[in-house]
Amino acid sequence: MTTGSRAYPGESKWKGLLYLFPAFLIYLLFTFIPIIETFRASFFDWNGFSESRTFIGFGNYIKLFSDPLFLKAISNNLVFILFYSILPILIGLLLSALLSGQPIPGFSFFRTLYFLPQVISMVVVGVVWRWMFNPLSGPINQFLSLVGLDQLRQAWLGSFQYALPAVGSIGTWVQYGFCMVLFLAGIQRIPIEYYEAASLDGANGLKQFVYIIVPGLKSEIGVAMITTMIAALRVFDLIYSTTRGGPGDSTLVTGFLIYRSAILNNRIGYGAAIAMVLTIIILALSFLIRRMMREEQGKEA
Repeated sequence: MTTGSRAYPGESKWKGLLYLFPAFLIYLLFTFIPIIETFRASFFDWNGFSESRTFIGFGNYIKLFSDPLFLKAISNNLVFILFYSILPILIGLLLSALLSGQPIPGFSFFRTLYFLPQVISMVVVGVVWRWMFNPLSGPINQFLSLVGLDQLRQAWLGSFQYALPAVGSIGTWVQYGFCMVLFLAGIQRIPIEYYEAASLDGANGLKQFVYIIVPGLKSEIGVAMITTMIAALRVFDLIYSTTRGGPGDSTLVTGFLIYRSAILNNRIGYGAAIAMVLTIIILALSFLIRRMMREEQGKEA
């Protein structure tokens, strides 16, 4: 490097920081400061309207962990991880392996079709599926009648037993397209020589999937797991537009409990405490998955 040359090519570091400043300002105003205010509000008993706030320290947090509604909401969020994360990843792996194996006519069409739920507003998704699950005129019950399975007809979103898996299946439909596209991109970087060597050794498609595709997509699976788990833990709009947490509390999730506590019941401090606990859970899970990914990469290196 010649004397007087900059350490980085292109424009100066300060000009780069200037480009980042508008985005940083938006993040500061609409994300970071609200998080700090939420954390501060969680230590107060406040209805959101009166000027005076009562400082109660960790009172909201202590009450939180003995609240059966919060424990119910957390357990439902854990169930949603199955529908939002595990099932979409498995379906995405299967579809990406099928679509990348042999040339398929209309490949771009199928890829766009499967990814389409990801770009539709979740409120729109909820409204459409609420109609799909309608016990009288919904296509799902009509299809069951058409094939002679009238005994399986249900008031899906009104059933204490089936409401949670019914709403969860909507999450699976939304998330699997994202996982599939992510895995398709990852498959492109797996060397073709691996498949050729496996074929010469007599490995069939299933063995190539298990021993080549899945290990080759560890990074993509980690990214998909973090993204979909966060979606499962912070789900709100889908619940709001389908069941409102009902029937009873069978589909109550933490995000809707925050809304119910802070907005409907005017317990701002208590809702803020729930939000902070949810934030900590999301950060802890993300950190754990990223650490596991780094350890796996270290072992391979």
